[in-house]
Amino acid sequence: MIQIYFALALLALGLIVGSLLERAHYARIKKRERAFRDFPAMSLRQIPNAHEVSRASMRMGSVVISVDYFKRFAAGLKKLFGGEIHSYSSLLDRARREALLRLKDNCKDADLLVNLRFETCTLSNGANSNIGSVEVVAYGTAVWYRNDQREDLPPPVPTATRF
Repeated sequence: MIQIYFALALLALGLIVGSLLERAHYARIKKRERAFRDFPAMSLRQIPNAHEVSRASMRMGSVVISVDYFKRFAAGLKKLFGGEIHSYSSLLDRARREALLRLKDNCKDADLLVNLRFETCTLSNGANSNIGSVEVVAYGTAVWYRNDQREDLPPPVPTATRF
């Protein structure tokens, strides 16, 4: 009987600590997204403005985020009945947003980020094939316009990263 209480206590602890850490991570993400709200990032393959480009460079941002034990337990229960696994959805959402922020941080002096792409990889937790962590890589082409043309740039293009 003690083992059952111990297991339930660990699940409750995982739920509480995991929820607090996830909320804190979302708060940090939202703060950083506000700082980058005027930095356009788009999936277009061509540069939309007719300005002369001084240079372009491929940039990347990546993150690996782990699943807590409560989310893994809840996902195991959800697999019995089917449907969307919300605990993994929030994990992937945080990972994508964090990877994009790290990408933007790697080229914050650029004028534009084009050809934005994401790659996702799940890292299993051993032989039982449960998801242990997820890696998301965001990459794109950072574009810098010629210095004498920066003054007459149009307003920033609205991006899909605004929340």
